[in-house]
Amino acid sequence: MNAEAGFNLAWMAWTQPVAIFFAAIVVMLVVFGVLQFVIPTYERRGFLPVPTTRGDRLFMSLLGSAFIHLIWLAFSDASLLIASAISVAYAAVMMRWG
Repeated sequence: MNAEAGFNLAWMAWTQPVAIFFAAIVVMLVVFGVLQFVIPTYERRGFLPVPTTRGDRLFMSLLGSAFIHLIWLAFSDASLLIASAISVAYAAVMMRWG
């Protein structure tokens, strides 16, 4: 049997930051799934022009954080940890007031 056939993760650069990133997303999804079961969400209006649920705001936070990191990589040579801190602040604002 060919060793290449089957589940192989060799194509991905599995560094510690990448593993932490994916683990954090999995933890967020599990926590938000449990929260939805325990405390069902409701739509509310914040500063966004549409009513959103907790899951909608999480998705927009993750999407916005990806764009923050891409823009940071394109225009800055500084540490990516600064972009991560900006993303965490953005996600906190989005989850609270979005």
